[in-house]
Amino acid sequence: MVDGSLFSGGAVGAGMQEVLRLAIEMVEKGKNFKSVLKTKKETLDALTPLVEEMKQYARELDRGTDTVASLEKEINKGKEIVEKCSKFRWWRFPSFPLYHDRIEGRNKKLGRILSVNVQTQIGRDVMEVLYNVRNILDIIRDDYGGRLGEEKVLRGVSGVPEKPEFTVGLEEPLKKLKVEVLKKHGDRVLLVTGLGGSGKSTLAKKLCWDEQVKGMFADNIFFQTVSKSPNLKSIVQTLFEHCGHRAPEFQTDEEAINRLGNLLRHVGDKGRPILLVLDDVWSGTDSIVEKFKFSTIPGYKIVVTSRFAFRRFHTQFHLKPLGDDDAVSLFHHFTQAKDTNSYKPDENLVHEIVRGCNGSPLALKVIGGSLCHHPYEFWQTMKERLKSNKDLDSHLQNCLDIVEDDKEKECFMDLGLFPEDQRIRVPLLNDMWTELHELDEDGVKAMNIIHSLDSKNLANVIVTRKVATDVEMYYNNHFLMQHDLLRELANHQSNQEPIERRKRLAIDLTQNGKNCPNWLVGQNQPGIVSRTLSFLSVRGTQQQQKQEQVTARIMFVSTDETFTPDWYNMNLAETEVLILNIHSNKYTFPDFIQKMRKLKVLIVTNQGFHPCELNNFEVLSSLPCLKRISLEKVSVPSLCKLRKLRNLSLYMCTTKQAFGSSDIKISDALPNLVELNIDYCMDMVELPSDFCNIMTMKKLSITNCHKLSKLPPEIVMLKNLEVLRLSSCSDLKEMPESVERLQQIWCLDISECISLTQLPADIGELHSLRKLYMWGCSGLNELPHSVTSFENLKHVIHVICDDEAAALWEHFKEFTSLPNLMIVKVRADINLRWLPGFH
Repeated sequence: MVDGSLFSGGAVGAGMQEVLRLAIEMVEKGKNFKSVLKTKKETLDALTPLVEEMKQYARELDRGTDTVASLEKEINKGKEIVEKCSKFRWWRFPSFPLYHDRIEGRNKKLGRILSVNVQTQIGRDVMEVLYNVRNILDIIRDDYGGRLGEEKVLRGVSGVPEKPEFTVGLEEPLKKLKVEVLKKHGDRVLLVTGLGGSGKSTLAKKLCWDEQVKGMFADNIFFQTVSKSPNLKSIVQTLFEHCGHRAPEFQTDEEAINRLGNLLRHVGDKGRPILLVLDDVWSGTDSIVEKFKFSTIPGYKIVVTSRFAFRRFHTQFHLKPLGDDDAVSLFHHFTQAKDTNSYKPDENLVHEIVRGCNGSPLALKVIGGSLCHHPYEFWQTMKERLKSNKDLDSHLQNCLDIVEDDKEKECFMDLGLFPEDQRIRVPLLNDMWTELHELDEDGVKAMNIIHSLDSKNLANVIVTRKVATDVEMYYNNHFLMQHDLLRELANHQSNQEPIERRKRLAIDLTQNGKNCPNWLVGQNQPGIVSRTLSFLSVRGTQQQQKQEQVTARIMFVSTDETFTPDWYNMNLAETEVLILNIHSNKYTFPDFIQKMRKLKVLIVTNQGFHPCELNNFEVLSSLPCLKRISLEKVSVPSLCKLRKLRNLSLYMCTTKQAFGSSDIKISDALPNLVELNIDYCMDMVELPSDFCNIMTMKKLSITNCHKLSKLPPEIVMLKNLEVLRLSSCSDLKEMPESVERLQQIWCLDISECISLTQLPADIGELHSLRKLYMWGCSGLNELPHSVTSFENLKHVIHVICDDEAAALWEHFKEFTSLPNLMIVKVRADINLRWLPGFH
């Protein structure tokens, strides 16, 4: 019997305890070895005939067999180990723990392939089959004059925003609203009304997440924001996508409503009633609600939220200001500071400030956020200001006044240019603010401003893909949203100056110029320009009307399918940022753009559901200062010479025309490109090799391009490349060898490249590498031996990965010390808030 005192006390005792623990663990693994072996053999025997069937179906359907082959390869490797272990005799007992771990490792690997690779392949195949079936149904539907009901072949998301995290004072209104919603009969339309910022949208979101409501309506809950200038066809297209359909093209609003009626009637026939939430309906647009009242759908309810109490809707719920206790509770929630050194006000001061907010949840949220981390003097000043101002606009103005940084105020006012309820992609803001406010190229200062606005509740940051550690300066998954009242505040601040001296201007040219501002189009001469930004040529006459020079640095122009670029001619001599917000399938760049000699940033965003065709793109070639172009959901045209361009971003675009049939070499068109971002471009199969002749390239990001299968070998010519991101390119099977020639790379991101089976053999020669992101690389079985060369580097290399990849690195560290290697295990949190309808 061993004396326990021998294993207690100092370092020797601790060491002996660890040896004893490992010994016991080895014995336990040895005892369980036979049962583990038996289970593994049964699993492999069961999977073998299934894999053979998958191979047969793949051959008959002319499908790719890569995923099946990787699964078969893993099964064969497992069989080899099982067969080898089955021949062991009792004297091999010391080897049992080692092979026990290997079998367990193979089990995890096989499980990963089955849960990710095979599921991905199946999902992709199902989507293709459904796509083909849907096309067949469309043909049949057209042939029979639309007599067939809209077939819901794939259930998608409903567009309901996330459940509100913290609310007060909504329990009683929610209870009353639920009673009416859950009634089988009663009014079809229910109106929730109240002042701006009173919590109407929050109440509607809570309703959608209520268990009783979900139990009754199940998946048939749809949440759609209407806003001030609604586009009916666009709203209907969104609802089609919520039901799992491709968004169809509609010629008229009447056609859109008729098709939607057929769809909802079919959805209702499945046995579940339908709940439709129309959020933020404005005065003058309430007639749009009538179009959604389909009387023949049983159990169909519509909940409308609006600042306006429309008389046409009989059942109304008026949200009142919060009571004192609820107001204080909400205020405390938004002033909670994580910093223990922050000023903690006494309750009397808190109650005085809360009373000044008049029970408005938005005012409490914004004012509370603006005071967080500030000293006593700021709280006292806010109290005095609230005493002298009674309206909500003044309260919000007080919050903005407390922002000390001038650039932060300017950035806040820039947000007012974007349409209400629109998610703004953070990379767009970085492009704008880098040039307008002289921020750093990497976006650090821009993100600091964004986080500051978020912390003050002057804007809301939405991250659609969270990882336990941030990818270096990569914000393609970040969006910004702003409450309507805060957007109005930003515009009010911007509009204090006369038009000719404003820094930012927005023009709405939708509905054939119906919403065009009076200062641009004459009231007495519709369609004829009567006021200018700098000089405006009057159509149909040789006369020019000269006005005072306008200093607008940012122009935001909204257009739709009624837009014709020849009806006006603007000379925007001072504009540095032009944002084109498109709602159509085709767009022609106006010729006046070539006169914008100071233009530095061009942003084109398409709000439609299909890529927009761009024409007259070549007018951009004459712009001497154009440094950044961002295109969203467009069909990128053939490239023209853009010699000064440094940053090109393509988001949800089609690239075939630009990269496949351009008359000009890419390296000649973009000779000074420094950063290329390609995200969610589904037709991106291969990066054109000519990009590799752009020696100025420092950052290359190709992400979420699921058809990208390989990179050109010539990529090793990009000797100045510092950052290479290839995350979520699920079909990427290999990386070019000889990457040791990319000696400037410090960040490499291959996370979730599930088809990547091996790393380049000489990856260990990347002597500048500091960050390697590789979570979700389920296809990797081993690391190349060259990674041992990392031991010779003087700096630390962070490998950010999941448990499976971490095991590969830890295995290497058993044989090589790699003291400068830091393994950081992470998990990704993925959501669908980037989709239409998500907030």
